Amino acid sequence: MQPRIIQLPKFEDPRGNLSFIEEEKHIPFTIERVYWIYDVPGGQVRGGHAFKIQQELIIALSGSFDVEVDDGSEKQVFSLNRSYYGLYLPPGLWRRMQNFSTNSLALVISSTSFSEQDYIRDYQEFLKFRKP
Repeated sequence: MQPRIIQLPKFEDPRGNLSFIEEEKHIPFTIERVYWIYDVPGGQVRGGHAFKIQQELIIALSGSFDVEVDDGSEKQVFSLNRSYYGLYLPPGLWRRMQNFSTNSLALVISSTSFSEQDYIRDYQEFLKFRKP
């Protein structure tokens, strides 16, 4: 499976728009954990790791940032800046979040509870994990 942008439902209303996510309907997994990243100082990078089994959907609820995705042989950059688009990340991909705008808010929806054993934090170990 490849990373991809998922367009979420968007209901426009003069009083303010509404979007939502339903597990296994808009995203291909059951939601086990939700967390958010905010107050990122200028120039800082978040992520810099991969997951063995965890799937994620990353949404820029406010502001903008880039997500660099690396499969061990090719890198892609996804710019997130709309709250009705999410970046789906299957397991086994290295990711780095960068170029956060002022007051940006990243929402991350995860398929698993937190488990340190699921993380690959060393890039060379990640490359070994990716080799068939």
